Formats: sequence, structure tokens, C-alpha cells
Amino acid sequence: MSPTVRVQLSLLMFLQYFVWGSWYVTMGPYLTKTAGFTDPQNGLAYGTTALAAIISPFFVGMVADRFFPTERVLAVLHLAGAALLWWLSGQTVFSSFYGILLTYTLCFMPTLALANSLSFHHVSDPGRDFPGIRVLGTISWIVAGFTINALGLGESAGMFKVAAAASAALGLYSLTLPHTPPTRRSGGIKARDVLGLDALALMKDRTFFVFVLGSFLVSIPLQFYYALTATFLTEAGMTDVASKMTFGQMSEIGFLLVMPFFFARLGIKKMLLIGMLAWTARYVLFAFGNTGPGVWMLYAGIVLHGICYDFFFVTGQIYVDKRAPAAIRAAAQGFIAFVTLGVGMFIGSYLSGLVANAYRVEGAIPHDWTKLWLVPAAMAGAVLLLFAAAFNERPSDAAAK
Repeated sequence: MSPTVRVQLSLLMFLQYFVWGSWYVTMGPYLTKTAGFTDPQNGLAYGTTALAAIISPFFVGMVADRFFPTERVLAVLHLAGAALLWWLSGQTVFSSFYGILLTYTLCFMPTLALANSLSFHHVSDPGRDFPGIRVLGTISWIVAGFTINALGLGESAGMFKVAAAASAALGLYSLTLPHTPPTRRSGGIKARDVLGLDALALMKDRTFFVFVLGSFLVSIPLQFYYALTATFLTEAGMTDVASKMTFGQMSEIGFLLVMPFFFARLGIKKMLLIGMLAWTARYVLFAFGNTGPGVWMLYAGIVLHGICYDFFFVTGQIYVDKRAPAAIRAAAQGFIAFVTLGVGMFIGSYLSGLVANAYRVEGAIPHDWTKLWLVPAAMAGAVLLLFAAAFNERPSDAAAK
């Protein structure tokens, strides 16, 4: 891979995640405080990405990468996304806002897989080269948070305009990316191929079944963090929320770098259990933290994101890669993404809105956050105990660290 291509792909990742990070983190405070939407409506809004994650594999697997060059598909989707984001910024009625947001996420979510596939096509050694390219996405998420905070748009529809401008720039930039021809597959493509349903054969293995079940169940309380944290910190009186939440991405980078050290000493099961425990601990910290003497709990809960994400999601992806035969490895990854990022997080988004609404109170702080956060803490804790008792790591999994 030439240095020019590396720079091109790195900039692709930077812009890709800058677009997402510009609005996703702070949309909650805007919806519930500025726009005046309800908590269930906030949950529905955050569920659009999960719905799109369920639907988008059909687009990527059955249309995009079969008939059109990847860079052109990226250009069209991001340019369309820019127009939708700009339109979204002017919506004050939830039905219109939701419809446009869902349409936008249906454009955006496929680009995550397309950007990855384009990068894999042009790197010499994916295992060696891709992590250094992908890390620019995490860095850009941090930059996006600081940008939104610096512009004072943390509770303003202006965040969508920033994302729209970045999406337009990315759409035009995509046309300059290395040519990536469509994949010509012989025969027809079926829905089961796209969703990775061939991986269902692995569910006959009790250990893999427990892993999938645990991953699905824990994905439900996980979405409470994404849907409610910015609103919680804003109501608690924390300032510069968008930039402070980027501490989570900073820790993510750090823990990602040291994961090989932990794998060599802990193995798959302990890594997954630590990830689940971190989610439980994060919600407990949020429940009892405050912007006074307990502010350290809020920061600790944010910084735990590195363990929460890397030890659960990344470890899970590695486990699937080890357990699945080579012939269905891609299908298995698609299946676990469908179960967790799609179905699990959609349920979590909807449930987070209902729970937040149930703990509405009168007063300066319109939610009883202590009781609210203990709900996902209890859910994650229950899954942790179930997983600890039922999941048995195979010697081969422990050896292939």
C-alpha cells in the first residue's frame, strides 16, 4: 500500500466518523430540552441507527457492492445524507423529524461497512494496516465533540448543519478515492447470505448459543448510555458535555492498544465478563455521581467506555472469528452484528425512552437519575451473572489468544 493510499483511507475514516460524532452524542439534550420532544420520542430517535443497521445489510450485500463502484456509492449516500441532515435541522414536529432522521440513517449506516470494505480492498495486509487507518475514526469522533462544544451547538439544531457540511465534503471527497469495482458474484444473493443466517448452525454449540444470547441481552441496557448520557450530564449541571464525553473515546484508544496484553493473561471469558462488569459499574457510578463531590464518579463512568466497548464488542468480534469456520466467518460476524447492533440496540433505545419517561419528576432536574440508572445497571448485572454461570470457554479459545 502506497503512502498516498494510506492518507486517502485515513482521511476517509476521519470524515466518516466526524459526520456521525457531530450529532449522535448530543442529540439527546437537543431533543428533550430544546425541541421539547418526550423521552419515548428520544428513544425512538436513537433507535433509528439500530433499525438502519438491521436494514442496511440488504442494501450493501444485495445492491451496492454487486453493481456499482464502492467510491461512487459512498459519494451518492453522503451527498444525499448532507441534504437530509440540513433538512432535519429545521424540523420542529417529531413525526417529520423522525421520518427524515430514519431516512438519513438508512443512507448513513451502509457507509460504515462500505468504508471498511473499500479500505480492505486497498490495504496490503488488513491485520497490520487497517487498525492504524481505522483509529483515525475514533480520533475524529473526539474532534467532532470538541468542535460542537467550541461552536456552542451542544443543545442546538446547528449540530445537524455541521454534520451536513461534513457529509457534503465527504461525498465529494469520496469521488477522489481509489477505484473499487463492484464484486461480481456468480448466482443470486439471498437474504440469508446477507444477514449471515448460515451462521445459525453455530447455535447448535451450547457455548456459542450462550455467547449470542448474552450479547443480545446485554446490548439492551448498553443503549441507555448512548441515548441518555448527554441528557443526564446536561441536567446534572455539567458544562461542555460534548467535549467531556470524548474522554470515553480517548480511553477506547488506550485500551485497544493494550488488549493483546490482557488477552494473553485473561482469555475470552474473563475479557467478556470484565466488559459486562464495566457496563454495570458505569451505570452505578452515574446513579450516585453528581457535579459536586461526586463528580469523579461521572468522569469515571465516561472513561470506563474504553473497557465497556473494547472488552465487550471487540472481544466478541474476536471470539466469533475464532469459533466460526473460515467458510462462514463473514456470515457469523454479520449475524452477531445484526443481533447486537441491530435488534438488541433497537429494543434498548425504545426501552430507554420508556424508562426515562417513567422516572420523570417535577423540579429543576426533570428526572430521578439515581433510580433511572439503576435499571440498566440491574439489567447488565443480571446478564453478567447469567453469562458467568453458563458460558464455558473452550481450551482452543483460551489458547488462541
